Amino acid sequence: MTKQNREKSLKPLDIDETLPHQISAPSFEGTGIKMETPFVNKHGVVIGDSMYASENSPLENWTDETDPEIMAGDEWVHPTNDIGWNTTENKELLESKRKPKAYPFMHPSKDVGKGTD
Repeated sequence: MTKQNREKSLKPLDIDETLPHQISAPSFEGTGIKMETPFVNKHGVVIGDSMYASENSPLENWTDETDPEIMAGDEWVHPTNDIGWNTTENKELLESKRKPKAYPFMHPSKDVGKGTD
């Protein structure tokens, strides 16, 4: 498959702003962060497809002469399908971006339920 054909065949992996194929992946629903499709970096490696092995990857073609710096930078990290989102800190970051579950039926500044229990 050529790089051009591969780029055309890349499709979103999310379902309702979640990644169901990853058991611990958080939901992006209600965070304002848009799920992004996989992309092909300048080395011809698909990033964000959850396959983690690519015939063009330096990891699959490592030699004593391979400079590890080749795999540094943003082109190796997918913005929404990255293992880093599964950390506690990043899950908390997503949770802090969500509106309260009572929204839009709660008063913005008054607790109308106070004293009712």
